[in-house]
Amino acid sequence: MKFLHTSDWHLGRQFHNVSLLDDQKAVLQQITDYVQQHPVDALVIAGDIYDRSVPPTAAIELMNHFVEHVCGELKLPVILIPGNHDGAERLGFASKQMKESGLHIISNFRDMVTPIVIDSDIGPVAFYGMPYNDPELVRHHFKQPVSTHDEAHQHLCEEIKKTFVDGTKNVLISHCFVDGAIESESERPLSIGGSDRVSHEHFVDFDYVALGHLHQPQKKGEEHIRYSGSLMKYSFSEQHQKKGMTLVELDENGFKSATHIDLVAPHQMRIVEGELESILTQGKTDPNSDDYLLVRLMDKHAILNPMDKLRAVYPNVLHLEKPGMLIGTEQEMAVAKLARSEVDMFRDFFFEAQDAKLSEEQDKAITDIIKQLSQQ
Repeated sequence: MKFLHTSDWHLGRQFHNVSLLDDQKAVLQQITDYVQQHPVDALVIAGDIYDRSVPPTAAIELMNHFVEHVCGELKLPVILIPGNHDGAERLGFASKQMKESGLHIISNFRDMVTPIVIDSDIGPVAFYGMPYNDPELVRHHFKQPVSTHDEAHQHLCEEIKKTFVDGTKNVLISHCFVDGAIESESERPLSIGGSDRVSHEHFVDFDYVALGHLHQPQKKGEEHIRYSGSLMKYSFSEQHQKKGMTLVELDENGFKSATHIDLVAPHQMRIVEGELESILTQGKTDPNSDDYLLVRLMDKHAILNPMDKLRAVYPNVLHLEKPGMLIGTEQEMAVAKLARSEVDMFRDFFFEAQDAKLSEEQDKAITDIIKQLSQQ
């Protein structure tokens, strides 16, 4: 029995005011292409389908097109849960009617204990979805004295395990932060102060646990407890992460293997570091010059309109940092440097603007003016 595990699509997300929808569309096409070429029994999406609870129309249209193709044309069951970015009630609208088309949305605690059972070559496999929740929701619904995410997940797992059927393999889909896992900058915290952490020990009785929320692909605690990672890179801190989905295989004994399948967005997120002239030279021959970039300029002098110059070769520079202006300055030295840098920075500015140095008369004049201003 094989199925695909993916999560954290964040459809409709913007990054530095740039829409990522076209990139997301291209990556979703890679998923459908894979399904067409490598038949699987199901597609599991472990939450954060959209980037916010009221997604933009274009994001909904993209999801609708994907579901029509995968469920309608390819006849592949899709099983998903809401994440902390999704609106559970909105996402679960008409979910009962959608089941007939192969789209299974598990958005509440009632549906959580009623698994989607898929018959396979190893017998029935039950998929349980645990929609994103917080302790208050669990405490209110089950009338249980839970106060942390860990206690809430422990109770929910116990409720699910009560419904286990002998001879059936069991898969759990959950959106949470397993304690000790690696986080990224692009994830929204679930709570303050670490109370959102969940122990992996609650999940060990399942044959596979498809996790969402953390954006880096990883396993935690056991081989069969895994995050697939996000659909694509959503922060510069993720530049070295390999994004994709997980191909899961179960056999008669339960979990057999998990294989990472690469998904590559048209625009990667990269950090480029160096002096301006070096970066401009590099950009002229860079085959990936359209990537989304954070540029760190290491020049120690002021530069006029660096963003315009950079975008001439790297059109998608989204953020600019200038750490070179502070290199080698200790706290005491920084004060002295600042005191003399007013004239120096004007000299740099003049050179950038006029492509010439100040004359002796001009240099003396600006020095006298700055001295006069500092004495006022």
